Amino acid sequence: MPYRKFFAVTLLVGILIGALIACSSPSAPPATSAPAATSAPAATNAPPPSGGKSVVNFYTDGDTNISDWIANKVKPAFEKAYPQYELKVTTVRGVGNGVADIAARAQAAMQTGADPQAEVFDWDPRGRPEYIQAGVFEKLSPANVPNAKNVPEAYYLSEYGMPYRGSQVLLAYDSSKIPDNEVPKTFADLVTWVKAHPGQFVYCRPDKGGSGGNFVVRALYEVTGKDPKIFQSADPDPKILAEFPKAWELLRSMHDSIYQNGSYPAGNNPVLELLANGSVSMATVWSDQSRQALDKGVLPPTIKVVQFTDLPMPGSYAPLSVVAGAKNKQGALDFVNFMLSVEEQTSVVKDIGGFPAIEWKYLPQDLQTQFTSVITNNVPYWPGGKWSTERDKGWYENVATNIKQGSP
Repeated sequence: MPYRKFFAVTLLVGILIGALIACSSPSAPPATSAPAATSAPAATNAPPPSGGKSVVNFYTDGDTNISDWIANKVKPAFEKAYPQYELKVTTVRGVGNGVADIAARAQAAMQTGADPQAEVFDWDPRGRPEYIQAGVFEKLSPANVPNAKNVPEAYYLSEYGMPYRGSQVLLAYDSSKIPDNEVPKTFADLVTWVKAHPGQFVYCRPDKGGSGGNFVVRALYEVTGKDPKIFQSADPDPKILAEFPKAWELLRSMHDSIYQNGSYPAGNNPVLELLANGSVSMATVWSDQSRQALDKGVLPPTIKVVQFTDLPMPGSYAPLSVVAGAKNKQGALDFVNFMLSVEEQTSVVKDIGGFPAIEWKYLPQDLQTQFTSVITNNVPYWPGGKWSTERDKGWYENVATNIKQGSP
């Protein structure tokens, strides 16, 4: 067949095939308005004309329980609510500098106008302020994340990170040994109880686990006016540091009454083990770890958890951050909004034992009833960094003088 005739036939076949495909493809549904803030949001963007899905690249270097939850629970739920998107979950835990390396890639892409191949990070960008200053991250607020209006103001740590799950250090006790009406309600009550029940209370070393570290922080709050806000700055205030010896004196007064006359486990899990085997009847624990341990039967059902009523122990909220130069920025914002829906915040509590980032009042009544002993909108924040360095050094030198810092 001559070349021109072959080309004409090929072109005609291509046109006919294209017409058939166009006739058989469903039309794109119109975009919907923003959903109610207290329910799982509907799709806000129409699917691409080709019927394909736009990708929302999500990066996390969180623990296995978080990455598994995102991949196995959150991903299918998000893609069902937003059928025009595909959530691509990439775990970079233990790979180089984790999410920080992806942020560096996003900055490089921004400078060249390239696609950063990243939309959402399970990461707090405050740890690398140079990226914030360079404009890598999008500011997040109810203006672009409607469900954020249900997030208490106290949970916000930065306008570049939207809190989506939390955890807090609680007081755990064995209700088969301690009547509910005898459980300490304040930090001062706990100090009295520990001295009256030697060997029955334990917390871990502050540099080995947050359940111990935040307990020591609570002692620092106790002697500095119970105002966590004074610890917001990055560099410790010498006037506040001058008050720390009062906390060391308070904790030292409990030392001989701690488990085995001052034996402090090297981590959060060893504390749970002591509770589980009955070696102690009270301890400080993370809310999410203790909940998961109870659900899995690692802790006996007699273990209960409570908050201090005067000032709770510190905790933290994990934020989501959005890349400003993301190719699919609307998809990223839709995902963050989805994570703040009632359904996903309920999943935070039920599936990973975390605290919700929205107010408890929006969650199902049965959950509110179940967690009435720990519900609070007051989760004191500890800035870490140099403050933690001073905390740990002072604790080893003045409280646990029987343990060398850095020992296993």
